[in-house]
Formats: sequence, C-alpha cells, structure tokens
Amino acid sequence: MGSRTLSDEVYEAVKAMIMDHVIPPGGRVTIDAVSRQLDVSPTPVREALARLESDGLVVKRPMAGYTTAPLLTPAEFEQLFEVRTLLECAAAARAARFGDPAVEFPRMPAPTTDPGYAGHAAFTSADAAFHDAVAVASGNPVLRESIVRLHAHLHVHRVAFPGVGSTEREHDAIVAAIRARDPETAEAAMRTHLDAARERHREAH
Repeated sequence: MGSRTLSDEVYEAVKAMIMDHVIPPGGRVTIDAVSRQLDVSPTPVREALARLESDGLVVKRPMAGYTTAPLLTPAEFEQLFEVRTLLECAAAARAARFGDPAVEFPRMPAPTTDPGYAGHAAFTSADAAFHDAVAVASGNPVLRESIVRLHAHLHVHRVAFPGVGSTEREHDAIVAAIRARDPETAEAAMRTHLDAARERHREAH
C-alpha cells in the first residue's frame, strides 16, 4: 500500500466500520475485539482510536473506554448547518477579499459504484479538503479551526453521499468568485452550496 503504515491501515479500517455502521452510532468500541477482528495487536487500534477521537468519530470516557459518536438528531442537524452557513459564508467572503492566490482548491474525484463508505471515501475527503482550503484562504486560523471541528459531526452521516456532480459545480462557482475577488458573490455561492448540501443530506437520510 505504498507509504501507508499499519497504523494508517488500521485507522482506515476502523473508520470504515464506524462509517458503515458496522459499529453502530453510540456503540461501544472494544480495543481487544477490534484487534482480534483485524488480526493486529492492540497498539495500532489504540493509535487509530486516538486519531478518530480527534476526528470527532469516537468519544473516550473515563473508566468506560471508547464509544462511537451518536447520530445527530434532526434538530442538531439543522443547527449544525445553520452554524456552518454563518462561518463558511464568512470564510468564502474573506477568501475573496484577502485570500492567498496560491491556495489550491481540490477537485472532486470521479464517482464510483462501490457500496458503503468505501465508495465515497475519496469524495468525502476531497469535499472536506475543499472546505478546508476555503477556510485557509480566509486568512483567519480561528475561523478555520471552527469550520474543521464542525465537519467532524457530519462524517458519521455519510453512509450515502448523493450529488457528486452538483457538488463539483457548486464548488466551481465558489472558486470562480474567490479568484475574481468578489466577496459578495463568493458568500452567495457558498450559501447556495450549503443550502443544496443540506437538502441532499436530508434526502439521503
């Protein structure tokens, strides 16, 4: 697997188990059980869970070990997108106004027909990287950190992720406005994208 280490492979394997709900939302994650299932020692599993905790996919509680993050309630889902809209529209406007022209905005990969998380892992990663790039271009590290933290809450919902082509067109409109140094259009394009993404998530779940 090229430069991927055992730790990276275990991380991806455990992440896929969470994303595909093999380990259900809110379920307990036992290090020994996972290490037996993956036929590895407990050490890389422990390392993977520490990374997944920073991703927001698992929660560690004193004396209780790890559990997977629960699904958002409908109200929490709406609140999440409300805050994303506030922060990410501001980030897009700032990126157009002050952004570094050298920032690269990732393109979406071609869709696949693979079922479950494996089929859209590359898309999910590229989508998160795109939003992170806009946040980086905003020039505000605190704003970027807040946006990255919000994205973690959506990960576990992405068992299905429709609208790959639509997402790419919406991203292109945001990038065009940023490159044109047009803050108002960049903000509006980000708002259009997030509104559409919210609808796609609602339909998928």
